[in-house]
Amino acid sequence: MLSRMLNLRHIPHNVLNAKLHQKEADIVAQAGQSIDGKGVVTIATNMAGRGTDIKLSPAVKEAGGLAIIGTERHESRRVDRQLRGRAGRQGDPGSSVFFVSFEDKLMRLFASESVVKTLDRLGLKDGEAIESNMVTKSIENAQKRVEENNFGIRKHLLEYDDVMNAQRKVIYTRRHHALIGERIGLDIINTLYDSVEDVVDKFGADDYEDFQMQVLKTYAIEPPFNEEEYRRMDDGKKQEILYDAVLKAFNRKMERLSEVADPIIQQIVQDQIANGMEPQGLIRVPITDGKRVFGVVIDIKEAADTHCKNLTKAWQKAVMLLTIDDNWKEHLREMDQLRQSVQNASYEQKDPLVIYKTEAFNMFKQMVGIMNGKSIAVLMRGQIPEAPPQQNVPQNEPQQRRPRYSEGRGGEPDATKPGAPPVGPRPQGPVGPIRNEGPKIGRNDPCPCGSGKKYKNCHGKGLA
Repeated sequence: MLSRMLNLRHIPHNVLNAKLHQKEADIVAQAGQSIDGKGVVTIATNMAGRGTDIKLSPAVKEAGGLAIIGTERHESRRVDRQLRGRAGRQGDPGSSVFFVSFEDKLMRLFASESVVKTLDRLGLKDGEAIESNMVTKSIENAQKRVEENNFGIRKHLLEYDDVMNAQRKVIYTRRHHALIGERIGLDIINTLYDSVEDVVDKFGADDYEDFQMQVLKTYAIEPPFNEEEYRRMDDGKKQEILYDAVLKAFNRKMERLSEVADPIIQQIVQDQIANGMEPQGLIRVPITDGKRVFGVVIDIKEAADTHCKNLTKAWQKAVMLLTIDDNWKEHLREMDQLRQSVQNASYEQKDPLVIYKTEAFNMFKQMVGIMNGKSIAVLMRGQIPEAPPQQNVPQNEPQQRRPRYSEGRGGEPDATKPGAPPVGPRPQGPVGPIRNEGPKIGRNDPCPCGSGKKYKNCHGKGLA
């Protein structure tokens, strides 16, 4: 708008709006020069005006230096100082002046009404310049109010973010350990113990059936004690016995993974050596928990040297990372919803921040418990799909088809998808009663048995 106004008055000028990046250097270089005894006019936005040092020619210095004209006062005094600081840099002369309208947003929202009433009583005309300490003081007070308001907003946001930052440190530390994998075994043991503690604390002395179902669902084992022992023992004893049983089952599961995969890896290494190749490369091992199929990538040579011990470590890392990421993303969405909902607590004369901290802690504790349970449940059910042993099948009978496991949408085997053909031998033809081939007997013909009755009333009764 200012540029159009100057064009109407045939005043040459340049515009700095942080858009013409290539030309702005030339515009800044010419901004402090004198052309035909006249100074150069440059219009700059706040973004383009920051951090710009304009070098003045000797003629401009003699004329008084760079003159800064501000079209409004900003909400922050720091921005005004930034713009004023374009003049008088490094000992150069200069001046600055700001024009303010009572219709500006800053004056409308934060200026005192007494100032406006006082100026009305003075009978000043519209458009007349007002230079009064009272007006200047009113503007500064308005800016202080805005700055205090913005400071309160930033402080409030920081207090909310501190809650998330504490949770973020816990999750990111846990994820970093799973990603590096150096202490993945210790993390798994801690996860096992925390999960067992949550399961035991969740059920009372009379909830053995629910406890049994939860143990079976999470750890894929039966409780190591019966109902009578469950009611008699305290929670500490239950945790100790259940943890030992779960840890033994977990170790057996990891050993089983290595035992199944090791012969295949050793065969691949022998084939490479037989072909004159150095054992190297990566291999993707499918491991399923009954619902999804994970492709765990391991180094062939390392797997052969360690008898597939690195497979169990890679499997644990993959499960921990996947579980942490999925649950943390869901938790972030729930925290955003919580932050919006707690604002209504101010209507009940309660501090929303206190409620947010309390609910956030409970939600985080619940999320960690769910994350521990899910990761352990997947690890306890992990197994390598094995092909069934081949049986001697006659050549004239079709062989049974085996389902091909490939991770599609949802990670389920293709054979379990709706509409998939059933797995098993297919019948050779339509199944029905076996009839002897012979002449066809009509329904009203005499029955061949010699009873003298019609066929439909004797042996043909009930046949279509």
